[in-house]
Amino acid sequence: MDSARNNILARLKAAQDKRGEIGENIPDFTSPIYHPLNDSLSLEFKTNLEMIGGQVYLLRSKSEVTDQIKQICEEKHQDRIFCTDPKLQEILQDSIQIDSDENSFLTLNIGITGCEFLVAHLGSVMISSAQISGRRLNVFPETHVVIAHQSQLTDYLDGALEKLQNKYKNELPSLISNITGPSRTADIEKTLVMGMHGPKSLIVIISEEPI
Repeated sequence: MDSARNNILARLKAAQDKRGEIGENIPDFTSPIYHPLNDSLSLEFKTNLEMIGGQVYLLRSKSEVTDQIKQICEEKHQDRIFCTDPKLQEILQDSIQIDSDENSFLTLNIGITGCEFLVAHLGSVMISSAQISGRRLNVFPETHVVIAHQSQLTDYLDGALEKLQNKYKNELPSLISNITGPSRTADIEKTLVMGMHGPKSLIVIISEEPI
């Protein structure tokens, strides 16, 4: 018994002594914070958003935007489109029937909005309550379609926040948020459910032609 006890104590002491030999790893403070991005922010954004279930279409003109939305409606069998942004209404209304009347809001299944910026590194859509579409259209419809211009692409989140600060100065919106992919949760029995707290589908259309 004494030999076994002595053996255990010796091993514990050896382990304790060895712990003192562990050196500290000093971080390399000169290394970049983020991984380098694709030369094309559009492709970087598309890759990162589609990895988490979103869809991205890179288009050249406003007419292509209209055609793409028609195709989305056909594929999803959804045709109750709600949009309150005058610029987007101007692009769509000659070819697509859209609603902006408050009485039609509860019946919509596709909400079309703009955004503040697109964050390529995260594949995120930055939105705010200062947008004409407000807060509801980002969370209520089954399908959320975001129409943006290439100039709204930013590399990293801090760059988007700086641009937002420059845009609004000392009158920042009361709500600033990032949408990263369709709404999802796995709280119940670890089963992934899409659309639990918001849209089931997030579709971003990026146009080369100014919106």
